[in-house]
Amino acid sequence: MPDPLRLGLAGLGTVGIGVVKIVQRHAALIAARAGRPVQIVAVSARDRTRTRSADISAYAWEDDPVRLAARPDVDVFVEVMGGSDGPAKAATEVAIAAGKDVVTANKALLSHHGQALALAAEARGRTIRFEAAVAGGIPVIKALTEGLAGNAVRRVLGVMNGSCNYILTRMETAGLPYATVFEEARGLGYLEADPTLDVGGIDAGHKLALLAAVAFGTRVHFEQVAIEGIERVSIEDIRHAGDMGFRIKLLGVAQMTGRGLEQRMAPCLVPADSPLGQLPGGTNMVVIEGDPVGQIVLRGPGAGEGATASAVMGDVIDLARGIRLPVFGQPAAALANPPPAVLAAPAPYYLRLALIDKPGALAKVAAALGDAGVSIDRMRQYGHAAPEAPVLIVTHKTTRDALDHAIAAFATSGVVVGEPVALRIEAV
Repeated sequence: MPDPLRLGLAGLGTVGIGVVKIVQRHAALIAARAGRPVQIVAVSARDRTRTRSADISAYAWEDDPVRLAARPDVDVFVEVMGGSDGPAKAATEVAIAAGKDVVTANKALLSHHGQALALAAEARGRTIRFEAAVAGGIPVIKALTEGLAGNAVRRVLGVMNGSCNYILTRMETAGLPYATVFEEARGLGYLEADPTLDVGGIDAGHKLALLAAVAFGTRVHFEQVAIEGIERVSIEDIRHAGDMGFRIKLLGVAQMTGRGLEQRMAPCLVPADSPLGQLPGGTNMVVIEGDPVGQIVLRGPGAGEGATASAVMGDVIDLARGIRLPVFGQPAAALANPPPAVLAAPAPYYLRLALIDKPGALAKVAAALGDAGVSIDRMRQYGHAAPEAPVLIVTHKTTRDALDHAIAAFATSGVVVGEPVALRIEAV
């Protein structure tokens, strides 16, 4: 029997305990598939005395994850602590310096420091695997680096934050306002301790930056992802979108254009009958468009003990088999560094605004749009009580820059009340 692959596990929260359970419950299955046993030899977490749903008494304990990463009896350092800096970064760097492979679920760490960590690992003949950092249990990194390796990827898009998808779905199905569903999601434990990471689009933006790097062979640039959260999406927007045959999703899109690499995470309208439009609750979905394959749709649980631990173990088993690829699918030193696409590709937009109910108000709005080069596809005015008239406009294809010029002109028109809501209509 070949020697076992020995794991040092840093983090015993939801995901870490999930990994422990898989290793303990499926030891024979894992050994058969990997060609060698996989064992946990040591663990680390903040609180040694905490009651946990798996037995860890057989494993050595390290209070400091950095010491765990340096242990000579650890072959693979498994990091599921989280955090873009601090102990997670320090321990990962020590593991790499000690000649160990790393498996991580830490999207924040890699989206901020992925290039430097990849260079360090590959210089030592090691790798970092991070399937669990993107879309939970969906094997999208493996799909891009292996199954679709012969494809030129044109576009990657998807719903990558289950909490936001739950909120938007719940608003639609229950007819509840955003604030009510937000508090419901918080009470159910669906949101991070800092909920802006979820509803502000930051968590999903981290994932998109990693997907873009793998899909297009580029360095990770999270700071170049244009991010807009779902905080301003109202129940009226949900209803209006439904009336037109659309649903609103927090959608990440990455594509290489003549202007550079376009990366954006924002609420968009998608056709209600599309796979993305039909995606319910906390589920994630990633759509990959490539040449020659066409369109591939991957759907599954985006978070949780089982889904994320499953992804961690998929990476661990690949390492046990001796499969060691460059971190982002191509050598880190050869990754391209394209400029960010400042302007997104043109698309139709949904525009909701409130007008002062007086003659000529709508004409001023139409004139501002026309002056900015934005043409109107359709317009609808809803029943109202004075003094404000809600108006819904769908534009023909335009750029967000042109639309923003029109919105700036609204502010000086004297007829628009408050700040308009503008949402892209994405072709999927």
